[in-house]
Amino acid sequence: MLSPTSRTTLRRVTEFTQSTSVPDFLLPAFAHSLCRRGFSSSPQCRSRIGSAPLSIPPEVNLRLLEPPPRRKAVSRIEAPQMVEVEGPLGKIQMPIPTYMSLKHDAETKKATLHIPDRTERKHREMWGTTRAYLQNHILGVSEGHNAILRLVGVGFRATVEPTATTVKPEYPGQQFVSLKVGYSHPIELGIPQGVKASTPQPTRILLEGPVKEVVMQFAAEIRMWRKPEPYKGKGIFVNGETIKLKAKKIK
Repeated sequence: MLSPTSRTTLRRVTEFTQSTSVPDFLLPAFAHSLCRRGFSSSPQCRSRIGSAPLSIPPEVNLRLLEPPPRRKAVSRIEAPQMVEVEGPLGKIQMPIPTYMSLKHDAETKKATLHIPDRTERKHREMWGTTRAYLQNHILGVSEGHNAILRLVGVGFRATVEPTATTVKPEYPGQQFVSLKVGYSHPIELGIPQGVKASTPQPTRILLEGPVKEVVMQFAAEIRMWRKPEPYKGKGIFVNGETIKLKAKKIK
């Protein structure tokens, strides 16, 4: 049960809403306030990396390999397609998703990736990623990828040795990068297969290879032993890496 005061208030509110109407010139303002606004007023611009054609140099061959014959046992998972990229510096095979197709024109030396449904989020994400990987492999077998490491610090130096005392070789003829970066013992790291390392200067390491992931991963492993610190600026820097120096701590 409502009290007499509450009933009177409810009756007055009902009468006011029935007799009062919003003017016509205010309706657009009310409609605009109800619509949802995004954080940014600029329109969405989707990436065009996946649809961009792959540029293939004349000395590089790109072909789509046929999937291996399936066994008698029925498997619900389809085998991924394999793309082989061959050039002067080596040969790289890369799997691409089954829902993606590669169209290669041997005359114009152009290749394009296609997906069946552009509204599918996973298809769009892997479309640009796969295209970027293929372009990196094409560049790797034709020109190669490299990484330059700078050793900044008093007494920091690096050499490439044919043998190591603390690490066993993983394959015949493996070389090792020996680092002297402030530890009581030298750091010896095995060079991955397919990567060439050299030291043009005692404080410079040059890594070269056809596979960008392998080259940059090995560079990250070397950098891990002496990461750049922000007070004196010492450490191992990869390519054009820089660090902002902080003010010294004064007690």
